[in-house]
Amino acid sequence: MIITGFQSLLDAARQQSEPQRLLLVFTRAELPDNATAEQRAKFEQGEGGALVPVMYVDKKPDELRSFEELVEESQHTGQTWDMMFVGCLSGQSGREPDDDTVQKALETMIMSIQGGIVAHLLAYRPNGEQVWLPDQAEGLA
Repeated sequence: MIITGFQSLLDAARQQSEPQRLLLVFTRAELPDNATAEQRAKFEQGEGGALVPVMYVDKKPDELRSFEELVEESQHTGQTWDMMFVGCLSGQSGREPDDDTVQKALETMIMSIQGGIVAHLLAYRPNGEQVWLPDQAEGLA
């Protein structure tokens, strides 16, 4: 199934034979303290920087009606964000993933984002645009 936007992600998650949990990690672009002048200039133009996790949550697909609803909910936290990453965690034998499994999966997802390994995750800007980000290592070859 091809995911063409957040609504198609919700639809796909609801159609799975096993219960799903959506893992959502919200990140903000920040410039490292040791950034060069060139990196600072690019960052001021909206390019570069590092995506730093600022909050995370898990949701059942039926707990969300739309991307707009999720953005509105995130605004109540007071945290600003530039990119949201989404992963899905499947249950087994008709049971939802337990809280410990969800927490471990979120922690693994956060470490993956911090390490620049994001190509396997769906990514969305606050305006709902779905984007693809390659893993950092892909650009180093």
